[in-house]
Amino acid sequence: MEKYVAVLRKTPSSDFGVEFLDLPGCFSAGSTLEEAKAMASEALRLHLDGLEEDELAVPQPSDLDAVEQLLRDKRGDDFYALVEVEAEPVEQRVVRVNITIEEKLLRDIDAAAAEEGMSRSGFLAEAARKTMRRTRREPARPKARAR
Repeated sequence: MEKYVAVLRKTPSSDFGVEFLDLPGCFSAGSTLEEAKAMASEALRLHLDGLEEDELAVPQPSDLDAVEQLLRDKRGDDFYALVEVEAEPVEQRVVRVNITIEEKLLRDIDAAAAEEGMSRSGFLAEAARKTMRRTRREPARPKARAR
């Protein structure tokens, strides 16, 4: 499993931001520490897969002490935490999709996701999983025949 040190940063007016100093351009965020770590795992998997697809070198991960040393002079008043994050397993790889949806429905989805402390993507994926579990348990209904 690929593990990299994630830097979690929070200001009084922000969500928890996540970045990987070993992987420039790899970042994420979450409204809670748990969500930020989960989103970091997803972002890490996507970034590593992108490097591989582009046939670019994957940097070796730094250890916690090396990353802490790099941050020592940048701290200020922000909250920082360092955590090792494992990339999502390949079988859980996420893909970006483009969908068309009514604007009001999208606002409602975003509001519901925020209430649950979830991202839009996470909320939609969970809703799809629940629907598929429910429809798999229900017996198929006979279709009405046209007369």
